[in-house]
Amino acid sequence: MEEGMLALMQMAKTTLAVRRFRDDGGYALTVLTDPTTGGVSASFAFQGDVIIAESKAAIGFAGRRVIEQTIRQKLPENFQTAEFLLAHGAIDQVVERAELRATLIRLLDYGIGGKPDVAARNGAVLLEVDS
Repeated sequence: MEEGMLALMQMAKTTLAVRRFRDDGGYALTVLTDPTTGGVSASFAFQGDVIIAESKAAIGFAGRRVIEQTIRQKLPENFQTAEFLLAHGAIDQVVERAELRATLIRLLDYGIGGKPDVAARNGAVLLEVDS
């Protein structure tokens, strides 16, 4: 992988850390920006309680050509876009970048119940994914 063997090994650790966080009652909100690919998408990017993506973001693991050669089929034009993933149930919401701040405030308020002490106690975090 481009990132190297050490990064590949860290994928399992980040996945387990997110799992432990959620098991302990933490509220994980994931923001997928353009592009979110490779190890990030294969590990923790899709583990959030709520997964939102920037409009028109490229999101996927392997490239279009690799997938088409593997399955020997032509992929839809909008394959590996935020909108495609939303239509197929892989993410919860697509948001324009200009609306991202307000959306995050609303979702974080919802997730922690509008109480800062709950956020601190549960360790609420915001993971912004830029691979």
